Amino acid sequence: MALGEFAYANHGTTFLACPPLSDQRLAVVGVPYDGAVTNRPGARFGPSAIRAASLMLCDGTHPHFNTTPLGQLGDALDMRLPNASPLAEVREHIERQALALMQRHHCVFLGGDHSVTLALLRAARRHHGQPLALVHFDAHCDTWTDHFGEPSGHGTWTYEAIQEGLVSPAHTVQLGIRSGGVREARDYVADQGGQIFTARALRGLDGAGLAPVVQAIRSRLGGMPVYLTLDIDCLDPAFAPGTGTPEPGGLSSSQLLTLLEELADLNWVGMDCVEVAPAYDHAELTSNAAAHAVWSYLCARAR
Repeated sequence: MALGEFAYANHGTTFLACPPLSDQRLAVVGVPYDGAVTNRPGARFGPSAIRAASLMLCDGTHPHFNTTPLGQLGDALDMRLPNASPLAEVREHIERQALALMQRHHCVFLGGDHSVTLALLRAARRHHGQPLALVHFDAHCDTWTDHFGEPSGHGTWTYEAIQEGLVSPAHTVQLGIRSGGVREARDYVADQGGQIFTARALRGLDGAGLAPVVQAIRSRLGGMPVYLTLDIDCLDPAFAPGTGTPEPGGLSSSQLLTLLEELADLNWVGMDCVEVAPAYDHAELTSNAAAHAVWSYLCARAR
């Protein structure tokens, strides 16, 4: 689609109305799977809702980074997935498709529930040939050793990623954690040498108040290749009601965006944004927040 006066006002079905993916450096990819949810389903429709919300981002030029990803961005549309198959089989499909894309592009994946992240990390670990650093925004620790009696799901993937050596425990940072959970799960990342900034610890911090958090993350991660996983339920339901497992007491949109902007100079190698469930959204609050976060990440990479 040629850029013009009407390029963004509800015209197009790709992120920022960008062209389909070919040889662009940056790629957006949908992962429409929600077969591992434990509460409200519907995150398989997240990719299309995030893309639709992105169409109101004017010409795509970010006010902080003063750049746009357009010209460097292509949309690979949604992965073809067997949604009725066992989770392990679905993850194999995700990993195979993700690896092929990572070998040619810097990718942002739109979920889908959080179980997809394990497959994406497996692909990223293979591509980069070493364990990755991980920045994990979430209301939930996702370090349970089983999923209500099942061995794996959207609440076990962080535990599995550490156990499989996909990520370096000492270079794993969680932000926004606040859900109920036994201490062994809740503090698992810290017990393995990582760092946790709970939602309670972040209350009242914004703007310059987040500087110590930013500095602590920068110091810990250094030049490591870093993967970003953003569960939209890290935000308080006031900012993101459209998700499967909402938890009161979360981050604000401004806190999230400030952290993404201030950490833009890390050695990011990929991102996913998951758990947007548009059936429970109000006035597109959740999909707009997700689209802004993805857009900010892409603009930083374009710069």
